[in-house]
Amino acid sequence: MSIDQDRAVQAAQDTVVRETDNGYRVLGSPDESVTHQHDTDRIPRFDVTQEMLSNSGQNPEAWLMYGGNYEQHRYTTADVITKDNVDQLEVEYDLRVGAGSSMEGSPVIVPGEPTIMYQSNGPNHIKALDTTTGDVLWSYTYAVPSDVVLCCDDNNRGPAVYEDKVFMTTLDSGVVALDRYTGEEVWYASTADHERGYSATWAPIVYDGTLFTGSAGGEYGVRGFHTALDAETGEEKWFTRTCPEEEWVGDSINQAAGTNWMTATYDEERDVLYMPVGNPGPDFDGSVRPGPNRNTCGTMCIDAETGERLWFHQESPHDVWDYDSASPRMLIRDLEFDHRDEVRDTVVDAGKTGWVYSVDAETGQLITRSDPGVQQLNMFSMIPHIDDGRRGTFMPGGMGGCDWHPATYCEETGLVYYKMHNNAQEAWWRFEEFEEGRKYWGGILEDETEAMPDDYNGHISSISAFDPATGKRMWRDWIDGDTYIWGGTMSTTTGLMFAGTQNGQFIAYDGETGDHLWEFDTGEAPISSSPVSWYDPNTEKQYIAVQLGGSGWLRRGKRDDRLVVFSMAE
Repeated sequence: MSIDQDRAVQAAQDTVVRETDNGYRVLGSPDESVTHQHDTDRIPRFDVTQEMLSNSGQNPEAWLMYGGNYEQHRYTTADVITKDNVDQLEVEYDLRVGAGSSMEGSPVIVPGEPTIMYQSNGPNHIKALDTTTGDVLWSYTYAVPSDVVLCCDDNNRGPAVYEDKVFMTTLDSGVVALDRYTGEEVWYASTADHERGYSATWAPIVYDGTLFTGSAGGEYGVRGFHTALDAETGEEKWFTRTCPEEEWVGDSINQAAGTNWMTATYDEERDVLYMPVGNPGPDFDGSVRPGPNRNTCGTMCIDAETGERLWFHQESPHDVWDYDSASPRMLIRDLEFDHRDEVRDTVVDAGKTGWVYSVDAETGQLITRSDPGVQQLNMFSMIPHIDDGRRGTFMPGGMGGCDWHPATYCEETGLVYYKMHNNAQEAWWRFEEFEEGRKYWGGILEDETEAMPDDYNGHISSISAFDPATGKRMWRDWIDGDTYIWGGTMSTTTGLMFAGTQNGQFIAYDGETGDHLWEFDTGEAPISSSPVSWYDPNTEKQYIAVQLGGSGWLRRGKRDDRLVVFSMAE
């Protein structure tokens, strides 16, 4: 059956998002969720076990979770594609998924005969595909309520798998569990009231029968949280607020934000989660929330069994620049700090400030802060009041630096690779009355500035390599264009690093030097997603998959609905 006749695809196409003065609204969603089955008998029937998940990062045939492994390395041990032959990489297939809203997702790859891909995109649409042929085996569209409000488009950045289920967060701040063989809904769990402004867009993670998921909606004055659900039933195991009430002044805690809106990193040895945490609320008016606004704009470590907060490393105290720290954390074990004569398990991340931070996994103590990945002009200068008649131009702007973009750690080179924005923005603060379910920015953010800072170099983006032990920036590739760079990076055991740009180039870099070894032109479709790779012993090929298309908010490029899979035979 043609995908044009797929009812779930049609439901996703009928679901549209419209930008309003209160953010994005979802319209035309189906009254009930829709599953359409094509050829489900081709999906091998076996459980994705905990052992498989724990070994995913070292299994060249799998990519079983958002970051490739629990440590979020986005690294494959598949070794067919090398620096010497990457220029021969070919397109295996280029298909349209039929529902081209936000295309920021990262697929999950389950090995078998055949290997199965679970691929998701906005608006809460997911498919099971035969990776050998690109055939759709089933598809599903979630019925998003029409009163959902979203700050930044109908994103879905990827699914999770465990045993006989595949899991997807939903735009109304929930999680849906599907039978991964049939696409039929098994359970749905709401984690917060979407009418209050909560939403969910990231890929959850699962460990030993527990699913971990967070919170979004920081631009609506919500209170951030992280929660654990029973993967079999959806029942809540624990629920933890990110911000401690005793460290916020007055009733400012009620609109504290501090949302955890990207995928957490799980440490199997310590049984803890390392979570990226976003801005305090409201974004630009710090006068209503005195103090450092603890547990915002940084990294939180919590006990995975109980949800107890253990430590927090803050990157932008009392933030008024919207300097979220949303990129997933990478856990690097036994990292050698020669200049300190120390070896430590280290949590590495880059936030919107444009620095890469390496902190001790046990204590959260800062070990190294890197060279800046982008220009820092008028950075941390105070945001003027709207009546002052001044313009508050600062850089990095509210887009960062590094936004949600997941990085990669290449075990071969020992380097981490980040995409970053290099652009100024203007902001003003003003007093706003909080109203539930309405934007609560406490000011205005202008993307188009009246005048860029004098020392601006004119490059809107960069892709850079950093040594996480020394903080030294090893190389940087400046990217020009009219739109912002988006999406993540991926590396290989053969020393390659792959990244896409907003201009439609999918690039293979020499991870050591930054040299371009191969490029693919998408035909001007921006790449806002994060690539994955795997080896299939049935075809004796290594594959790389990447979704094409921008998303709607703030200079992210035009829409598209393509999934491109590249291959190379042994």
